[in-house]
Amino acid sequence: MADGRTGLTIRPYEAGDHAVVRALVVDINRELAPAALRDAFEDYIARSLREEIDRIPDYYRERGGGFFVALEEEILVGCFGLEGLNTDAAELRRMYVRQDHRRGGIAGRMLRRAEEVCRDAGCRSLILSTSELQQAALALYRRHGYRLVRDEISTAATNKAIAGLHRFHFEKDLTADQY
Repeated sequence: MADGRTGLTIRPYEAGDHAVVRALVVDINRELAPAALRDAFEDYIARSLREEIDRIPDYYRERGGGFFVALEEEILVGCFGLEGLNTDAAELRRMYVRQDHRRGGIAGRMLRRAEEVCRDAGCRSLILSTSELQQAALALYRRHGYRLVRDEISTAATNKAIAGLHRFHFEKDLTADQY
């Protein structure tokens, strides 16, 4: 899907995207890591690469989903994954925008595309979670109509969370009027 305003194209992940997506995941998670949690973030990065990013097609297929990339003038500037497109409530994962391309509306356009993919798949809602370290993401989700359904301190280290971080879980009803 091309966005005529800036030449942004959002399309399904292809094998040739792997190195750039992998670098984006590593770079953003290192950028987010507070000094006191650097080792935990490095463990999280290694787990995420091993369990998910280095096997994107299989990982997302196994979870009834898909992975997408955003390109601006043929440069990969962002990505996101969706799990559970075969359910009522899909889950948004790994929504990242390159640091040098932020503040230009790319994340909002990726979020709208994710919602469109979910609606087309018959999902009634989209769920997601993010941590206290991602204040811009928290603001984005609230601006786009996501409702906070719970928050918690992560107790387990997984490819979705780092133990000890405050996580916020959101949901949006995709059957309501679109903005």
